[in-house]
This record gives sequence, C-alpha cells and structure tokens, in this order.
Amino acid sequence: MFKKTVMEKYEKIIVAAIVAFGLLLLGLCLKGGIDNFTNKDRRVTVKGLAEKVVDADEVVWTLRLEESDNELKPIFGRLKSKVKVIEDYLKEKGVDQKGNISVGQFDITDNLADAWGDNKPRYNYTVGCAVYVASNDTKFISEMVAQSDELIDRDIILDSNFAEYEYTQFQTLKPEMMAEAISNAEKTAKQFAENSHSKINKIVEAGQGEFSIESSEIPYKKNVRVVSTITYSLRD
Repeated sequence: MFKKTVMEKYEKIIVAAIVAFGLLLLGLCLKGGIDNFTNKDRRVTVKGLAEKVVDADEVVWTLRLEESDNELKPIFGRLKSKVKVIEDYLKEKGVDQKGNISVGQFDITDNLADAWGDNKPRYNYTVGCAVYVASNDTKFISEMVAQSDELIDRDIILDSNFAEYEYTQFQTLKPEMMAEAISNAEKTAKQFAENSHSKINKIVEAGQGEFSIESSEIPYKKNVRVVSTITYSLRD
C-alpha cells in the first residue's frame, strides 16, 4: 500500500513536470509568434546611390554641308570640292590615325515640290552631304570638334557640326556600382535603425537597381548612376 502511494506520488510529479515543461514551450512559442507578429511590419525602405564619371568610349562626329542652286550639277561640284577640303583638313590634324573618316550619300530636296501658291523658293534644289568620323578616342575628337571653326578659314561653312558620345562598357561597371549602392543603402538603414533604437535584420525586398547614363559638362564624359531600393526588417 505504501509503495503504491509513493508510485502514485512520483507519477503525479512526473505528469506535473511534463505539463509544466509543455506550458513553458507553449509560452515560448506564443512569445515568438507574438514577437514575429509585432515585428513583421517593422520595416524600413531606403535608397542607395552610386555614381561614377567615366570617359565615353565611342563617338561619331558629323560635319554636314548643304548647297542650293537651280541646277543639280553645280551643286554636286561645289559639295564634292568642299568635302575634299574637309577630308584634307581632318587628315592634316591626324584624325584618320585616330578613327575612320567616311562620306555619306547626297540627299536631294526638291524645293519646288514643297512650294505652294506664290511662295516660290529662291532655289529649285538643296543638296546635303555629311562627313563622318567614328572613333574610340573620344577626348581627342572632342578637342577636334572645338577647333573645327578653323574650317571657316578654308571657306567651309558647316550646316551642322556635332558629336555624339556613347559609353558601351556599362556591364563591366555594373557589379561594382551595385555593390556600392547596396552598401550605401545599408548605411542609411543602420542610421535609421539607430535613431529608432532598433537594429536592421534581414533584407525583405530588393530591386535590381535603376541605372542611367547621362551627359556631363565635359562632352566626352558620362555620368553613370545607379539607385537601389532595399527594404530591411527591424528588430530590437
């Protein structure tokens, strides 16, 4: 009888311990769930910026001429002579050693076809032609464009004179700039968390980053810019 009573007492103690342990685990689970529920909307979304100024690596320089007359033959004669002057000038400057010089096709405008009523054009025809320079030495071509007023001394008046610069090596910069943008975003998030007496936890959302390539004040320079938007969760 005594042994039975002792056994029953131990069994009750064991059951009580199991129940207590179970209640403890349940409490911890509930606390974790409540904490997760409380913290799930505690987030901060920040933007990280990275910028870099680079040299454009491709340029096309266009020197365009136009001539007008009532007959096409004299127009073509004058244009061909002027194109030759431009080509000689470019070669004297060593442009042919830095890139490729080419001459575009003649484009003819029949001014009479666009005339109406008494609005008769001064000349029947206008013909245009362009000399193109394609090069990878963008700084050199920029310097040549700035000096091209020298053609006036050779009786060459250009209808238009412009260079278009491109940066094509963007993919080589992308990983480095993305890493810098993310690092800057993290710094901003940490500062925000510190101000709110929290700590950043893990990244909840992250975009690919918005890249842009824009012209700068220096013709052959390009501004490469990336903005990454990242959302971090916060914890105490």
